[in-house]
This record gives sequence, C-alpha cells and structure tokens, in this order.
Amino acid sequence: EAALTTERPSLTKLWIYTNYDCNLSCTYCVAESGPRTPRRVLDLETVQRVVDEAVALDFSHLYLTGGEPFLLDDIYDMLAYASARAQTTVLTNGMLFNARRLDRLATIADNNLVVQVSLDGARPEHHDAYRGAGTWAKTVEGIHRLQQRGLRVRLSTTETPANAGHLEELHAFRRFLGIAEDDHVIRPLARRGFAQEGLEMGVECLLPEVTVSAGGVFWHPLASPSSTDMQVTRQIFPLAVAVESIHRQLDQILDSGAAGPEEFT
Repeated sequence: EAALTTERPSLTKLWIYTNYDCNLSCTYCVAESGPRTPRRVLDLETVQRVVDEAVALDFSHLYLTGGEPFLLDDIYDMLAYASARAQTTVLTNGMLFNARRLDRLATIADNNLVVQVSLDGARPEHHDAYRGAGTWAKTVEGIHRLQQRGLRVRLSTTETPANAGHLEELHAFRRFLGIAEDDHVIRPLARRGFAQEGLEMGVECLLPEVTVSAGGVFWHPLASPSSTDMQVTRQIFPLAVAVESIHRQLDQILDSGAAGPEEFT
C-alpha cells in the first residue's frame, strides 16, 4: 500500500536511465521505449560521476534502468562500479541473457547487485497482453538462467486488467521459482508514456525518487521523455543542485496542507 507522509522524507533512491532503446514494444511503457526509440545513452563516465555524487549525498540504493540496459556493452562496467559503492538494482525484461551476457554479468556480480526482471503473470496471457506475444516464455527462461548462475533475482509486476484477477496465481508461481515475497514488487498501472489507461500520476502525489537521464534530472522514474512536468533540471551536474531543488519543492507541497505525496510501490 502507498505510505502517506506529512514530513519531508529522506531521499534514498536514485534512478539512472542508462538508455531508452529496447528489444520490446510494451504498450504501457512509461519510458516510451522500443526497438526504434533513439538510444539517448548515458556513457560510462557520466554514470560513474552520477554514482559518486549520489553516494556523497547519502543515496543508499541505485537503480539502473532503460529501455533495456543489457543492450549496452558498458552496462557491466556501470553495474560493477555502482554495486561496489551502494546497493544496486538493474531492471531488465530478462530476454537477452545468452551465455556471453551471463558470463559477463556473473563475473561482476556481488552481494550488492540485484537483477529485477519484469514478469506480469504466471501464464503467457497475463504477461504477453501488454508486452508482446511469446515474451512470457522467454522471460521465464531468462529468470531460470540468471538463477542457475547464482544471481539474485527480484520480480517486478505491473498490475493490469489482464492480470489483476490472477495475482494469487502469480504469487504461487513466484514461490515455485524460489523467489521470496520481499523480492517481488507489484505496482499499479500508471497512465504515463505509452499507457492509455491507469492511474494519473504527477509530482504533487508522488514521493520523489531522484531520476537521472540524458535529458537531465527528474522527480521520479515515471517521468516520460515526451513530457516535462517532472523535470527538475536540464543539467545533471552538480547533482546536489537538483536534489536541493527537489527538497524545496517537496517542502512546498507538504506545507500546502495537501494529503501528502505517496510512494509508488
């Protein structure tokens, strides 16, 4: 459930959009990613500087996402650098893990690294409805391959009209996969990016989770590339400037007497 707050929360999560191109064309993608989407990549040096400044600002958990991060040759160096300094989660659709990618990922894996795979159902029809025909089987195979290499896998589920009545079945399937309940995140569908249905989400109702992309710094990872309502600054560095701006804006929201922003979990 969403946690309401009337006091300024600590900023602990920092998201990095490494790229925007993807091997899938999910119809609910908030990042507006797809095979024909421009890459708009953050290079290794930029990601390393973001990590250093985030750690100096006491961010405790880093999330690297896309697009599909494993389309990037530099993703392994990015993950190695980040996980050596903070808890690090990389988000993926799990479909690209051939032997070469698994070897490279296993080589840099440590106790700080989590691979979060998007899985929307225990059956293909619950997952493929928004992510494309045949994707469920490839995703599940990717999960098995990651587990066989000893990598910690977390699941991320978007609740949609296709799977909303079948979440207990998904929980049973998660247990079958050997994944703990604490390693399963379920979020409602947000009407952002490509999504034509779901909850309306904006700055005024979301707790900030600082997000960095090629377009600058944003309030939350739900920020869509085609909109600017969540943009904080166009310049990434120094990151402290954007963080202070977020603090000021959050204080204004809390001082306004509104119900308070919520954590989107």
